[in-house]
Amino acid sequence: MTASAAVPSVLFVCVHNAGRSQMAAAFLTHLAGETVQVRSAGSAPADAVNPAVVEAMKEAGVDISAETPKILTADAVRSSDVVITMGCGDACPYFPGKRYLDWRLDDPAGHGVEAVRPIRDEIERRVRGLLAELGVTARS
Repeated sequence: MTASAAVPSVLFVCVHNAGRSQMAAAFLTHLAGETVQVRSAGSAPADAVNPAVVEAMKEAGVDISAETPKILTADAVRSSDVVITMGCGDACPYFPGKRYLDWRLDDPAGHGVEAVRPIRDEIERRVRGLLAELGVTARS
């Protein structure tokens, strides 16, 4: 693992870094604390996180209101052990030796909180599964 022998590093990538990847990073940070290094980025970042995503995460007890979309860099990919893409397509750089997963999820862009909730819940389920795969115990 690149971050340190004991702390795996996970990068979540989607196009705008305003919805899916923000939710996934927030859940992983919330559930793993400092036992996992978490990053998120987008191939074409939006100006702000989707307000419906912020609201849906608040309902789940996770505040992402201060988060901002970030640009995907080769360094972020290079320094991550696991790269999870969510529709970033060919814009995501590939480095041999990294573990890549592609989570096919609906894009919450342009939808209200009602449509975001099931996406949020599926992301939380997948993040919990990822924690189990990494051998990290989720905080309650």
